[in-house]
Amino acid sequence: MERKKNKQPKLHLKKGDQVRIITGNDKGKEGKVLQVLPDKMRAFVEGANIITKHTKPSAQNPNGGIVKQEAAIHISNLMVIDPKTGKPSRVGRRLNDDGKLERFAKKSGEVIK
Repeated sequence: MERKKNKQPKLHLKKGDQVRIITGNDKGKEGKVLQVLPDKMRAFVEGANIITKHTKPSAQNPNGGIVKQEAAIHISNLMVIDPKTGKPSRVGRRLNDDGKLERFAKKSGEVIK
């Protein structure tokens, strides 16, 4: 009997998308997606969910110390910003004229690049 491979889910986010945080401590903040972790369903957003991390001295950071950096946010707490209206919108997928899938904002129908 053959085992099924774990298939990664289709996400509504991609690296470089402009998003707004809809819940949590940083609710209302907007930023660019820096990295997406599809297996964990999380994303890093520029300037949001900042944590303080204590680092040991290393070759890159000889003194060590306290570093502030972004932590991952669950993708269900993020909405893509509609390029036409500038407001958060749900994301749909449709086939374009070339036969390729494209993402579009459900509010305005504008293609998200």
